[in-house]
Amino acid sequence: MSQKPSVKTWFESGSPWVWLNAGGVAISVVLVVGLIGLIAARGLGHFWPAPVFEASFVNQQGQQETLIGEIRGSEEIKAQRLREAGFNLPADGPETYTRHQVKTGNRDLVGLDFRFALEKEIAGRYYPEDIVVLERTEWGSFYGYLVEVRENGTVVAGADDPNRFQVMQERLERVLELREQSKHIEKVDIGAVNHGLERIRLKTRGLELDGKTPENAPQAFARLAEQRAELDADYKVLEEELVKLYHQLNRDSVLMRAMDGREVEIELSKAVFAFQPNAYSLLGKIGHYFEKMWEFVADEPREANTEGGIFPAIFGTIMMVLVMTVLVTPFGVVAALYLREYASQGTITRLIRVAVNNLAGVPSIVYGVFGLGFFVYFLGGSIDALFYPEAAPSPVFGTPGLMWASLTLALLTLPVVIVSTEEGLARIPSAVREGSLALGATRIETLMRVVIPMASPGIMTGLILAVARAAGEVAPLMLVGVVKLAPSLPLDGNFPFLHLDRKFMHLGFHIYDVGFQSPNVEAARPLVYATAFLLVLLIIGLNLAAVSIRNRLREKYRAMEN
Repeated sequence: MSQKPSVKTWFESGSPWVWLNAGGVAISVVLVVGLIGLIAARGLGHFWPAPVFEASFVNQQGQQETLIGEIRGSEEIKAQRLREAGFNLPADGPETYTRHQVKTGNRDLVGLDFRFALEKEIAGRYYPEDIVVLERTEWGSFYGYLVEVRENGTVVAGADDPNRFQVMQERLERVLELREQSKHIEKVDIGAVNHGLERIRLKTRGLELDGKTPENAPQAFARLAEQRAELDADYKVLEEELVKLYHQLNRDSVLMRAMDGREVEIELSKAVFAFQPNAYSLLGKIGHYFEKMWEFVADEPREANTEGGIFPAIFGTIMMVLVMTVLVTPFGVVAALYLREYASQGTITRLIRVAVNNLAGVPSIVYGVFGLGFFVYFLGGSIDALFYPEAAPSPVFGTPGLMWASLTLALLTLPVVIVSTEEGLARIPSAVREGSLALGATRIETLMRVVIPMASPGIMTGLILAVARAAGEVAPLMLVGVVKLAPSLPLDGNFPFLHLDRKFMHLGFHIYDVGFQSPNVEAARPLVYATAFLLVLLIIGLNLAAVSIRNRLREKYRAMEN
């Protein structure tokens, strides 16, 4: 007769701990998925076109006015708190009131993008289809009605023209094309001319530092003068073309009527996007949503990073991670190879391993201070003194930039790569090494052709952890290269193409700056969530790519391990 298993036997079998671990993992996965879902909902919902209402509104002073805007959020607030804030509420009224956060735009007219309004103060809310939301390059969005479309001050579509919005859209598309042309001339063509002039200036200064003058080195100075004259001529041509584009850009304007009745003339050269949210069909809303999503990913920021896109931050983050990976991989692998394959396993080696493990726990800001002091001031200053004396007193590498930020993060993630590589090397059976040596291979050939390929999955594990940490670090980057708004990307068409001395933007710092340093916090809050979600997706994408490579390597060398 079999006995029923006792509780003691059940615990001794280890089943409770298996279920406990499984439950912990499940809870962790649910929490992570829930957090990512919350960030995605808060961030991605910002790009959906919300309906814009017009209503009568009684302000806190008891005055009636017209309110035009879209509801961005609602909350229940206690009546006592409202009374303390100065609201005149009846004593027998409800205990709580619904308060809406309404985006009204028109910051150039009223000073704020948002205002709070109680539900009971908003009367006669309706949604006219001809309300226009006009996104601008400055002062945020304008909410109101389109009155007229003008060309050089002449009305081309008046208030009685039912197609005036279509006329504005056609002219706005023309303005956007002209703006792209002018931006290309400013950044690419004129940028290349300025880059060439700067190189000529540095070469001239280098000749002067070498003791050369137009008298004793006339050919060198004449050649530089000829190149400068050619660039000056190119600049004048580009300048004339740019002036013509600016004149065409400033041709069209629109007359808009705000919610307080004021009529404002807005040049279309300062407009970015115009739409009528209440006239959208479902397909129109979906098209608008993806259009704004693409703008967020592919465009440059504007309005102190509270509007526009974050492409420079995405590009800077990826570029920094790639440069950091190129720098940290050889140093980490070589250090792990020495500790595991060459160093005698004595006290000194054990102390080195303890030091490496301790370095992994050093706060990241300490690495930032070290990078600023050693990499930027000492190493960068020495490079400038040796190789770029003609640039003085302006620093080249003696200032924070992409190179020093990547080196600092490479130093920060180096212990992770060393430890994971060592673990990968330790898993390789000694018989594999001995067999290779017995077949006549040298020690270096055994390492390069047998040991390192078999340890590559462990190396990739270290890189995965390094990339995941480096992509999300912010504190050290604030000291060694990241900026709020970079004037140009580290990669362009000017020699040497990859400019490691330039400052760059980073998604993590962008989140910090927009969330805590923005002059318009309410407008920037959805972008914080959207940028955070994009940063998470970027890290997941980089990790999945590394995991895929690691799995392929693991399958490739599994037979050798067996």
